[in-house]
Amino acid sequence: MESISQLLYFFPLIIVTIGSLVVMMVDAFSKDTNKLYYLSNFFLMAALIAAIADVFGPAGEAFYGMAVYGGTAAMGGVIVLLGTLFVVLLCKEYLTAIKHHVGEVYSLILFCTVGMLVLVTANDLVTLFLGVETMSIALYVLAGLIKRDKAGAEAALKYFLLGAFATGFFLYGISLLYGAAGSTNLAAIAQVTDGGILFWGGLAMLLVGIFFKISAVPFHMWTPDVYQGAPTMITAYMATASKAAMIVAVILLLGRAFPDVHSEWTEVFQVIAILTMILGNIIALVQDNMKRMLAYSSIAHVGYIMVGLAAGTAAGYSGVMYYLFAYTLMNVGAFGIVAYYERQKGLDFTNMENYGGLGFKQPMFGVAMSVFMFSLAGIPPFAGFIGKYQVFAAAVNEGLIGLVLVGVITSVIGVYYYIRVLVYLYMKEPETDQVFVEPGTVYKYTILLLAILTVYFGIQPGDLSEIFTQGFEQLQIMASSGR
Repeated sequence: MESISQLLYFFPLIIVTIGSLVVMMVDAFSKDTNKLYYLSNFFLMAALIAAIADVFGPAGEAFYGMAVYGGTAAMGGVIVLLGTLFVVLLCKEYLTAIKHHVGEVYSLILFCTVGMLVLVTANDLVTLFLGVETMSIALYVLAGLIKRDKAGAEAALKYFLLGAFATGFFLYGISLLYGAAGSTNLAAIAQVTDGGILFWGGLAMLLVGIFFKISAVPFHMWTPDVYQGAPTMITAYMATASKAAMIVAVILLLGRAFPDVHSEWTEVFQVIAILTMILGNIIALVQDNMKRMLAYSSIAHVGYIMVGLAAGTAAGYSGVMYYLFAYTLMNVGAFGIVAYYERQKGLDFTNMENYGGLGFKQPMFGVAMSVFMFSLAGIPPFAGFIGKYQVFAAAVNEGLIGLVLVGVITSVIGVYYYIRVLVYLYMKEPETDQVFVEPGTVYKYTILLLAILTVYFGIQPGDLSEIFTQGFEQLQIMASSGR
């Protein structure tokens, strides 16, 4: 009876799971993909409302310590569902234009979201693995959605092979940690005081698998090719919701399983953060393809996020949560505009050089793209600036001055390639007299809403930051009571 009552704390996960099964069954008996689109949005909206309610509810453990609810887990669910909902809202028009508006896309996205929601509630290494694999298998298929496209097939194959390789490290890390702690529960692992080579070897292997999933250097090799080859809105989904889910899982892992060995793992995070920020920004400078530029940009942003993780404090983790929220808004919006330009006939609009004068052809999208680029660059008063400020401030408070200096310098370098997009939009002459297809109402207003939220949470970050801080404090209380 207790387990049944605990199900109420995982209502968003239940809603999405039911939704994925319903969409799959409806797809089997109906060829009306529009019906699946509306059904998917309905279940995602219902799950998002339930997740927001969970943010203000209690926090605790469930199912014999296999999962946690409330606090950071609930807020991670909100970020994942928000990113997924915005992607699905933009999917219909984009997939119809590229002639791949098929029903299995929606069921795969929902199944993938189930894996993400399991990830953000994981309190056991087995639960963590189940979430990672449920998410990853669906993403492998989605990456190769356009089967006749060689780039798409290559992207899916590369993602699958490297993903399987990383999974091996992940599983081996779990087995070593189990050998050191005698349990896969995060609270039990936290009680290990001298695990020796098994403990540290297990943590190292686990981190290799995690760094691959979040595309941190030097485990980033798959990211540019997969992001370029996959359908653009699927790329947006991989770059936002899946990355957010994995990083929230890392916060739970570090906060509950390794809270007392911060000084040992923080140096690894600092080195990886520096490499990721430098390489991501420098290689993005020379990219002419918009999707590859945004891919290297996403690698750079992982570096900034890892600055907050390296701080290892409540302020650092809450800053990371805010960063994930802001990053989801601005990145889905940027990819949404790229997807709109990409589906125009004539020029290859994934090539940045063909963006000449487009800011005047579609003024609303030009302004929205400016908002997203400024926010990604970390320029005030946009949400991206607040995210960077919070993770850098947390690192400064922990004495990580050198790390923050690298972050600031690479952020300045990053301004160049973001502003370069706006130079093409507004200061270059168009290559041809291109006639644009008018975006649909849902598409247009989804992009507009993303731009408004990016501005709003840059100007009014206070309440949201406080909620993220309180959420991690609840996690700390649970970790202390577990010990």
